[in-house]
Amino acid sequence: MFNILVVEDDQNIRKLIEAALLDERYNPLLACDAQEALDLLDVQHIDLMVTDIMMPGMDGFMLTEQLRNAGYEFPILIVTAKEAMKDKRKGFLVGTDDYMVKPIDEEEMILRIKALLRRAKIVSERKITIGSVTLNYDTLTVSRLSERIALPQKEFMLLYKLLSYPETIFTRIQLMDEIWGPDTESAEHTVSVHIGRLRERFNDWPEFSIETVRGLGYKAVKNDA
Repeated sequence: MFNILVVEDDQNIRKLIEAALLDERYNPLLACDAQEALDLLDVQHIDLMVTDIMMPGMDGFMLTEQLRNAGYEFPILIVTAKEAMKDKRKGFLVGTDDYMVKPIDEEEMILRIKALLRRAKIVSERKITIGSVTLNYDTLTVSRLSERIALPQKEFMLLYKLLSYPETIFTRIQLMDEIWGPDTESAEHTVSVHIGRLRERFNDWPEFSIETVRGLGYKAVKNDA
């Protein structure tokens, strides 16, 4: 059972989130402010945190930043009434993984939590499994049955990124910034070249494919049903 820390000073919202989590068989741990959350973290393993921003004392931004600086890597979902882009930007800069604006849609919140937990599992295990295919981050290899392919680092990271977020469209600029770095001198065309090489390597592997979304970028499609 996953332990979900809920940091929210509004009692009604706290109870609403608690009920939604219990319906999904999660174990909610409730805190009305940042200090209560920090106290819980001293005695409980936490798999994911849901936090408000505007709270008495330390706000959600400061709490998130403090946890990241202390080495906590669990996913953090900010749920807040602050909907301005500058607030969202600040949230991601201090280390949140996702951002929702109140009023809360309980179904959407649960879907986001499930996605964050799934991605966290991929990161912690440092591998992705799709049917009989396994991507191993530590060895930069892609294996299928008795076949094992070692990829150049950039190709592997590109494939790993796309398959970590199946059906999610990434622009060339997003992929360049994350894999080559924002200061790279390589052109955007470099992404297209690497995508082409990956398609050549795995063209006859039915478990996944990389699709071009015209005018937007690329996405990976998993076929492990």
